[in-house]
Amino acid sequence: MSARRLDAATLRYWANTAVSGLIAHTDEINQLNVFPVADADTGTNMLFTMRAACARADSRPDGDVVAVAAALAEGALQGARGNSGVILSQILRGFADVTAEASAERNGDLADVDGVVFGAALRHAAGLTVTSMGESVPGTILSVLQAAAGAAEGAADDGADLVAVVWAACEAAAIALDETPRQLDVLARAGVVDAGGRGLLVLLDAMTTVLAGHAPRRAQYQPAQSAGREVTMSSGAPPQFEVMYLLGECDHAGIELLRERLERLGESVAIATSGQGGRYSVHVHADDAGGAVEAALDIGRPSRIQVTALTGHAGARPPGGWSRDRAVLAIVDGDGAQELFAAEGAHVLRPDADAPISAQRLLRAIVDAGAAQIMVLPNGYLAAEELVAGCTAAISWGIDVVPVPAASMVQGLAALAVHDAGRQAVDDGYTMARAAASARHGSVRVATEEALTWAGMCAPGQGLGISGDEVLIVGKDVADAGAGLIDLLLAAGGELVTVLTGAGVDPSVGEILQAHVHREHLGAELVTYHTGHGGDALLIGVE
Repeated sequence: MSARRLDAATLRYWANTAVSGLIAHTDEINQLNVFPVADADTGTNMLFTMRAACARADSRPDGDVVAVAAALAEGALQGARGNSGVILSQILRGFADVTAEASAERNGDLADVDGVVFGAALRHAAGLTVTSMGESVPGTILSVLQAAAGAAEGAADDGADLVAVVWAACEAAAIALDETPRQLDVLARAGVVDAGGRGLLVLLDAMTTVLAGHAPRRAQYQPAQSAGREVTMSSGAPPQFEVMYLLGECDHAGIELLRERLERLGESVAIATSGQGGRYSVHVHADDAGGAVEAALDIGRPSRIQVTALTGHAGARPPGGWSRDRAVLAIVDGDGAQELFAAEGAHVLRPDADAPISAQRLLRAIVDAGAAQIMVLPNGYLAAEELVAGCTAAISWGIDVVPVPAASMVQGLAALAVHDAGRQAVDDGYTMARAAASARHGSVRVATEEALTWAGMCAPGQGLGISGDEVLIVGKDVADAGAGLIDLLLAAGGELVTVLTGAGVDPSVGEILQAHVHREHLGAELVTYHTGHGGDALLIGVE
């Protein structure tokens, strides 16, 4: 694969690749998290901060590399979670500032980022990080970032191209990461490298992957088996709360006063600026959560206040910062199905033609939905073990996931019809599950060989009406089998018949079934959608 230019499209692609990389490594990073608080959420916080940046950039599809970099920085600042999220927002702001400056120097003609600009961006990001944290602590993400910046600048000065510059930054970051336990005692005692530094390496490796097509293979970073897990930072108890908020309408002098106040109240103070006058992201660990907010009231205007108990569940976070409170994620097959479920407000995940959906793909779709609560409709396209694994991981990261037992797209439609984001999640999930369960369903497929079924012999080309795992109808064709299956499903009652037609099914089939229901089942209504799904010719549901 030839090297890419780091233009607007590639920068946006990198952001998405970085989110996928963080999803793959979040649990690993969380396990390393012992500084400044051992709350096992650094990976989670970096993931959702990067996701917020990515979502902002994706919402603005037009624009040059400067505009995309600015959107990433803005999204990260608005959606920053935790200490590591604040730092990540400053790394992205470093890129935004330097690309804007380079563009201005070239009279607005900056089509892509070269090695010199990349190295300068990392160096500026390191300076912003020190400013936001108020001090430079060796053995943290800052040490890894500074090493990467130095290597990138050196390679650029030697005339290396962008790929070589990024590669040099990656290798220097990996070496610096291995050094962090020798720089920070708390890491050495726990037998870990710095969690934030590991997250930064994921981001740099993602850049190498995007630009060069591959990245160095990394061993999994795990706590040393022989190390103790004593990570106490002082003789006193750690602060009870993590407090975060956005602060507007303030100046630099006010921010310095706020930093002094917060440092008296607690620890892990981080104040990051967007680079656009008077807007800051504020973070502190403190016992007096109210006092941490009150400290800013005479300085600026706080908004999007988040308070999290540090002694609670590791990785859990409140819903603040999500684009919505609750969303539905439906797994569907076919272009028509995607349009149908999306029109009803669902986020859609489609299986690949040659591979089942993995837990990691499900996890990425849950994250991309951008909601604090997710109702998942598997619709028969997701193995139970992958569903459980993906949902469990998302729950451990603070997303409230409710899998709704829908075994077919017709059951999924029934559940989606009663979804109400205004209800409590448990009520919504119960109502959706009940609607799915009440939709009796079956399918029709075309026989491919002669066989003996519960309904008798079948021949190639005949229609097979299936309910559960058994063939209950053998018809002369798809329409005939569909009519017979509808008769069986309506025998127990029902008012609405939903028929989803698959790829290659003639439109006349729906017309035949419509006429059959009108003739044989007075009072019942039939609706047909061409979803274009693979496999079964028809999916039929009765409510």
